[in-house]
Amino acid sequence: MTELAPYAAHPPRTRGRGFFEPAPAGRNEFERDRDRIIHSTAFRRLEYKTQVFVNHEGDLFRTRLTHSLEVAQIGRTIARNLQLNEVLVEAIALAHDLGHTPFGHAGQDELNACMKDHGGFEHNVQSLRVVDLLEERYAGFDGLNLCFETREGILKHCSLHNARMLGDVGERFLNNQRPSLEAQAANLADEIAYNNHDVDDGLRSGLITLEQLSNTSLFARHLAMAQEKYPGLGGRRLIHETVRRMINTLVMDLIAQSTENIRAAAPASLDDVRNAPPLMAFSPELANEQRELKRFLHEHLYRHYQVNRMSMKARRIVRELFGALFDNPTLLPPQYQEKARTDKARTIADYIAGMTDRYAYREHRRLFSIEEM
Repeated sequence: MTELAPYAAHPPRTRGRGFFEPAPAGRNEFERDRDRIIHSTAFRRLEYKTQVFVNHEGDLFRTRLTHSLEVAQIGRTIARNLQLNEVLVEAIALAHDLGHTPFGHAGQDELNACMKDHGGFEHNVQSLRVVDLLEERYAGFDGLNLCFETREGILKHCSLHNARMLGDVGERFLNNQRPSLEAQAANLADEIAYNNHDVDDGLRSGLITLEQLSNTSLFARHLAMAQEKYPGLGGRRLIHETVRRMINTLVMDLIAQSTENIRAAAPASLDDVRNAPPLMAFSPELANEQRELKRFLHEHLYRHYQVNRMSMKARRIVRELFGALFDNPTLLPPQYQEKARTDKARTIADYIAGMTDRYAYREHRRLFSIEEM
């Protein structure tokens, strides 16, 4: 195993857990966190939550589960090359989407709209809520009782309003501090995986084409590399050869630029990392190319009329579920009815956010279709 840098997150130096537990045998504290995340109910549900395409549209499109595994793989490569804690990066990557709603961003946006008068809905805060409170597996506490360092990595973004209510894990947003380099690495690994695999899924779906993507410099450059090395190559193999080259370029650029940033800042400890500017970054050239690719995906894939049609249906399902349950909480399963007596809106948001795509669809039919009794 790679020797950890002094500014990495070292398991024996963790800020600890909310509830005291004896040190684990046969593994360290961050390995215990990773294992708890993998065994959680919320993690298993990710298999049936959409990334861009709704779950039933095809078996080969990314789900939140496959995306999380890909983020973990990319993140561990980055961590290993920078002498960071691979296992902590992996734990953060595997947990970062646990709070996502069904139906991707359409479901999240609609649930946030439903909750506008009740504190709103942020999927990063919901992911933290899942591991802090909603998982029910252990006799001694609610949630998974994860280490502080894992929890702060899960909370990538957070409004100042929510930060004030989250205790120690929200303090960095109020104090203009950074999380660990492991958390920063997981965040950028997420960006690499998300953009490049949406390219792959978008091409697979036929909603975007090679010709359209060739107008973006990052894709065009790596497509030319693949075609030069393998003249006459086409179809899925050409796409895979292009996308894997893009991922490799971004990962190696991130490692090189971050190495320079760390060398210039010279952090001697994790506390130094927290008080420094963000140290994990792409070079300016690659950052610009990433932004260009992201703009392309927003314009040509995420706003494609066929995606818009599915998003409209998804938002309607979430909106009507929330409305029916809010108006009549006795429609909730019994274990949620008790919680709804003290915080009705948040309990309903927890219930809907925990649904898979197909469960949300079925629940909507049960409530609104006369054929489903």
